Amino acid sequence: MNQHEFVTLVTPFKDKVFRLAKRLLVSTEEAEDATQEVLVKLWNKNDSLEAYNSVEALAMTITKNYCLDQLKSKRAGNLKIVHNNFTDRQPSLQQQLEDSDSLSWVEKVINTLPEQQRLIVQMRDIEQYEFEQIAKILEMNETAVRVALSRARKTIRTYMTKTHSYGIG
Repeated sequence: MNQHEFVTLVTPFKDKVFRLAKRLLVSTEEAEDATQEVLVKLWNKNDSLEAYNSVEALAMTITKNYCLDQLKSKRAGNLKIVHNNFTDRQPSLQQQLEDSDSLSWVEKVINTLPEQQRLIVQMRDIEQYEFEQIAKILEMNETAVRVALSRARKTIRTYMTKTHSYGIG
C-alpha cells in the first residue's frame, strides 16, 4: 500500500481517533500527539492492514491503549490533575453564564465519569459505534457495555436534573 492509499484509508476515521484521544487525555496537544502516534503505528502495520476486518476498529483499539498508557505515565497524569482543578475555584459570573449552556455541563459531567464509562459514552453517543464494535475495542462483552452506558447516562441525567432544578443556569 502506498502513502496515497494509506491516507485515503485513514482519512474517514482520523477525526474519531483524535476525539477519542482528546476525551481520554483532555489536552488538545496530547490528543494531537496521540493521533500522530496511532497513525505511525498503523503505517508500520501497513503491509498487514488488509488482514483486519476493520482498520477503523484497530485504530480505535490502538488509540485507547496508547492513551491509557499515557494516562499511566507521570506526564499525562499531571495534565489530568491540572484539568480537574476547575472545580476548586469559584467561577466568574461570565463563566457561570457560559457554563449554563447544557452542552458545556454535559461535557464536564462526561469528563468526571469513570474512564470506562467515558470511553463508552464517547464511542456510542458521540461516535455512533455499535455495541458489538465497542465491546470488541474495549475487550468487554456487549451486556457489560450496555450496563456501563446506562450507568453513565443515568449519572449525566441526574447531574443535569440537579443543575436545572437548583437554578445554576
